[in-house]
This record gives sequence, structure tokens and C-alpha cells, in this order.
Amino acid sequence: MTASDPLDATRAAWLESSLEALYRVSRVLSRSLELRETLAELLRVLDEECGFNRALVTLSEPDGESMAISALHGVDSTIDPDIRWRAGEGVIGSVQQRSRPLVLLRLAESPDYIRQRGVFDADAPFIGVPIRAAHETVGVLALQPPLAVRERLDDDAHFAEMVANLIGQTVRLSRQVRQERRDISEERDSLRRTVRSHFGFDSIIGHTAIMRKVFDQVRQVAKWNTTVLVRGETGTGKELIAQAIHYNSPRAAGPFVKLNCAALPENLLESELFGHEKGAFTGALTQRKGRFETADAGTLFLDEIGEISASFQAKLLRVLQEGELERVGGVRTLRVDVRVIAATNRDLELEVEAGKFREDLFYRLNVMPIMLPPLRERVEDIPEIASFLVGKVAKMQGRPLSITDSALRILLHHAWPGNVRELENCIERAAVMSEDGVIDRDLVLISGVEERVSPMRGGGSVDLDDPDLDERERVIAALEQAGWVQAKAARLLNMTPRQIAYRIQTLNIKVRQI
Repeated sequence: MTASDPLDATRAAWLESSLEALYRVSRVLSRSLELRETLAELLRVLDEECGFNRALVTLSEPDGESMAISALHGVDSTIDPDIRWRAGEGVIGSVQQRSRPLVLLRLAESPDYIRQRGVFDADAPFIGVPIRAAHETVGVLALQPPLAVRERLDDDAHFAEMVANLIGQTVRLSRQVRQERRDISEERDSLRRTVRSHFGFDSIIGHTAIMRKVFDQVRQVAKWNTTVLVRGETGTGKELIAQAIHYNSPRAAGPFVKLNCAALPENLLESELFGHEKGAFTGALTQRKGRFETADAGTLFLDEIGEISASFQAKLLRVLQEGELERVGGVRTLRVDVRVIAATNRDLELEVEAGKFREDLFYRLNVMPIMLPPLRERVEDIPEIASFLVGKVAKMQGRPLSITDSALRILLHHAWPGNVRELENCIERAAVMSEDGVIDRDLVLISGVEERVSPMRGGGSVDLDDPDLDERERVIAALEQAGWVQAKAARLLNMTPRQIAYRIQTLNIKVRQI
């Protein structure tokens, strides 16, 4: 045959259309991992370029027992799109089970053909090829060329195998992405549950009346987007309260961003909060978002808000009032949706009177004030807090730790100017010094806490009527005087055995065996 032979010209035209089809198929498959839309478009391409006027793609169901239609082309609209094929069922199931191509000059000649399905033309040729992902057959690509092209069925079958290989790679990638998304979603949900548990109300320890009032305020304000000002001495747990508000609010899915305003000079504070444009100042090599932008749709916690300068207070006020800002060196106004929780250990009312803090900013921040009491005003919570901190330190050190009642009594009598933070440092120091994992009174004393001497009766016992004793101290003192016999201790306190047993349980007193 010469170059002008009609057969050569026909084959050349077929090769050209096949290459163009493969090119278009690869582009279609690279656009999206939404399989149904992608595969439907792919079948349209095969019809336009190669004349496959009826086509079908099936993929294995998650149960692995059957295959379902993922894409149909050129098929009667009355065909049920929910048809399933089991392995070996019909020509489609046969191709999947054998994992080998099937080429038929006339579909009806196959003993596996199920005429009742009516998906394909029984009198037309048929090509079915397996779709493989790695070493697994995950589906079938079935095509019907026009009657006039029966002489090139083997070439068409080879071409169909190449297309099926491309589909298999896309299916494998799509399933990997879907599994990764599922894993990420599960991890996200798990992290959210962990965060809610860690920063929930139950993680804030305190059963005194003053702390119950704080919890009620936190629960109520968490529901809304109100600006909150958390006030209290250093070490009282202001950041913990801010986290509890955020993670129990409608903004919990958004970011929680924090910044200590006292940690940065004013020029850096402005850039840190508002961001900066490239070239705004020496060292600004790239554009950078500020904390307000980062916290969009979430919460921004501004600790030590009383430390910012008067000039910066005006800039902060605008963001709080209008929800608008410009990056340093920028001219474009940006809108942000941020809930602000501020915290301070200063007396801002005195700062306002002295002209050191803007009155309008104070009222903007002080919409919902929450006052955290110092530890010395809720000494009844110290045993529970100490027990929690002992568990925290034990986890850090990787060993069991315990604290004795005599050590707790020392802790109960300390003034705690550094509040919970000081208590945590004390327990950690005592734990470091403990060789056997028991934190006793001597370890607490050498960690820097001073012992307060309680009034004594004759014989060296604690005065049970001492007004300076709290309920827990009084019960422990009675138990010690009674040799840890609960009935005897109950008589000393004018209680019933049932009453003292209840107090031992609720006050978390570890009963000694004498």
C-alpha cells in the first residue's frame, strides 16, 4: 500500500482523532475530582472525537459486592440509572470479574448479555474494559462504536484500555482525597471535642459562691458577641475564662487568637494587631495579616489591655466601634468580624480619672465586666485546685504523685499573692523535690510557703471553734483528734456519722487508716 492508500488515510485520521481524544480526556480528568461530573464529560468527549455514541462507566460500591452506574452517555432516558451489577452478572459483571477486555462484533452474541437491561444496542459492537486502580479492578468502561467501524474494533479496544487506565488513576486519587478529607474531618471533630473538654466550664475549678457567680456570667455572655472585660489580679486565670467564653460560643469553630499588649512596644503592637503592607517599614519584606484579620469570624483576646499608650488607644477604639482597620502602610480599609475579650489587672477607673486611659475606650471594653476573685478569697477551692495541679504535674513528670492533708493545710493558710499561678509553681517545686512521689508539708514549706500557726487548745489540738478555720480544716482537725474514727469526730463537731461522711466525700478528704 502507498501513502495515498485510502486505508492509510483512514487509519491516520483515526490516530489523529484518538490522540486528540486522549488529550481532551486527560484535561477533563485533571480539572476536578468530582467523579460523576468528570466522567460524564469524559464520555461526551469520546463521542465527539471517536464516535462512541453509547457509553457507560460503572464503579464498585463501598460494600465491594456490586457496581453502580457513575456515568451514562447516549442511552435512552427511560433506563434506570440505579441499575447494579454483581460480579459475573451480564457482560459488565463479566468484564469486572475476569478483569480482562471484552470485544464483541455484535453484543447479542454474548451469552452473558442481559437483553432486559436495555442499556446498549444488542446489534451493535461492544467494547468493555476493566478500570484498575493499583492492583484492584474498581469498575468497567463500556463503549459501543457505530456499526460502520467494526474493522477497527481491536484498535478501539486498545484505545479504550488507555482511557480506562487514566480513569483508574483518577478514581484512586479521588478515593484517597475523599478518605483524607474524612480523616481530617474526624480529626477536626475530635480536636473540637478535646478543646471543648479542655476549655469548657468543667475545666475551671471552683465551687465557692463567688466562683459560681463567675461561671453564671461566663455561660450567659458566651451566647452573644458582646465585648467582655475580664478583670482580676495576676494569676487568677483570666485567659482561661476567655478561652471558656470562646469555645462555648457560636464562634467556637472560628480562631481564638491572643496577644499580650504589654509584651510589645507601640510600633510593633500596631503592626502585630493590624498587619502591614510590603515595604511599610524597614524589614517589612512581605505583606502580613494582623491579629484582627487572623481572628476574623472568631475571638481576639487582648491581655494586659491597660498597658497600651493613649495614642494607640484611639486606633483600637476605631476597630472596636466600626469593625474597620488599615494595615500599616496601607490605604485600603478592611472590615473584620471579631469578638474582643480584653483583660487587665489594673484599676481602669482610676486610670481614666488620671487621664491615662480613654474614657470612651473603657466604656467600649467594659460592656460586660467579669471580675475574677483572688485565690485568698476562695480558699475553699484550694484543695480541689491543688489536686488538679498535682495531676497536671504528674502527667508532666510521667509518674504518680499525691499530696498529703498536712500539706494541704499549709496551702490553705498561705495568702497567695500570685494566686493560682503561684500555687502551681509551689506544687511543681515540691514535686521536683519529692523522691517517692508524695508531696508532704515539709516539701511545701521548703518550696517557699510559710506555715501559719493556728490557735491551740491545751494538749496541742486545734481549736475546733476557731473562726479562722474553714470547714475542711475543721473536719480534718476533728478527725485527727478522734484518731480518724468518723463517729467520734462527728460527736466533736455535733454532727451525725452520716453528715461527717458526706463532708469527707464532698470536701475531698483522704481518710487515714490508723
